[in-house]
Amino acid sequence: MYVDKFQMSDDWRAVADAARTTIGMEAGTGEPGDSWKKKMLQAEHSPIRLINIHWKWGALKSWVSVHFVRHKIGIEHFVRSQRSDRTGIDRESLPQSALVDHECIANAQAVITISRKRLCKMASKDTQVAWKEVIRHVRDCDPILASVCVPECVYRGFCPEIKTCRFSISEEYNKLRKAYVGGAQ
Repeated sequence: MYVDKFQMSDDWRAVADAARTTIGMEAGTGEPGDSWKKKMLQAEHSPIRLINIHWKWGALKSWVSVHFVRHKIGIEHFVRSQRSDRTGIDRESLPQSALVDHECIANAQAVITISRKRLCKMASKDTQVAWKEVIRHVRDCDPILASVCVPECVYRGFCPEIKTCRFSISEEYNKLRKAYVGGAQ
């Protein structure tokens, strides 16, 4: 599976102006600072939804695609059809591992929310790999946004899963949690 298309629109000036609107202030000038950006992302205030990410996975296993299609708020999915009349292949003969193209357009809020589930160590390894590839591309464009894309346990400060992987009691978890919380103060 490969991310073979990636674009990001992160107009932080527009985010800052929208935030000012919500508190009755006039638009500002200049680029907001990194500390403010991280606070906005961690607080998940509505203006972060102005940041948009567009990517396409090529050759994603169908069952992995289904994991992502379950996310529906703040994201649009475009998945290659497996209809027999479109592909000429008997759909009934395709295994769950059949490869599909899967394209998405999502806002920053959706990317943060998806990360909580798909970076969790209880998510399937294939799903984790696909999502980590998207986050790697996000990091290349906006390291601050990538820094708040964390598993649920790091976000909450504990593991809410019924069956836990016990990552939340590891040293690696402590480091991630400290890095995540450290930027919000």
